[in-house]
Amino acid sequence: MTKSIDYGTLMHRAMRGLIHEVLLKIEREGLPGEHHFFITFETGHPDADLAGWLRERYPNEMTVVLQHWFTGLAVDDDGFAVTLNFGDTPEPLYIPFDAIRTFVDPSVEFGLRFETQDHEDDMPLSDEERKPDADQATPRDAEVVRLDHWRK
Repeated sequence: MTKSIDYGTLMHRAMRGLIHEVLLKIEREGLPGEHHFFITFETGHPDADLAGWLRERYPNEMTVVLQHWFTGLAVDDDGFAVTLNFGDTPEPLYIPFDAIRTFVDPSVEFGLRFETQDHEDDMPLSDEERKPDADQATPRDAEVVRLDHWRK
C-alpha cells in the first residue's frame, strides 16, 4: 500500500487521455473550423518513429503542426501515426503519447504542458525525506488561497 496519492502521474494520464480522445475525433471527422495543433514531442523517445534525417536535425525534441496538410492520421492506445509534409516531402511519423511535451490548439487558446521527471523523483519518499528542513519549515514567496470563497 502506498502512503500517498501520485496526483502528478494521475493528471498526466488524464491529460494524455484528453489528447487521445481529441485525436480520435479528428481521425474520424477531420479538423473542425479553425482548430489546429502544435505538438512538441521527444524525438529520442524509444517508441517515436521518424526519418533518420529528422532525428538528426531534431535530436531532442521537435514541434509538428497538424493543420492544412496532413494525412493518414491513425490513433491507437499508445500514440498516433501521421504523415506530414516537410519541404514538399511527405514523411510518416509515429508519436507516442508518452513522448508529448506540449499540445496546443491556438485557435481556442488551449494548451497542455507535460513536465519531465527524473526517475529518482518517481520513487516514494522515505519518512525522513518527507520532514522539512528547519529552513524550509516556513514557506517563502507562497500565497495562501482561501477555498471558502468558492464554497456555497
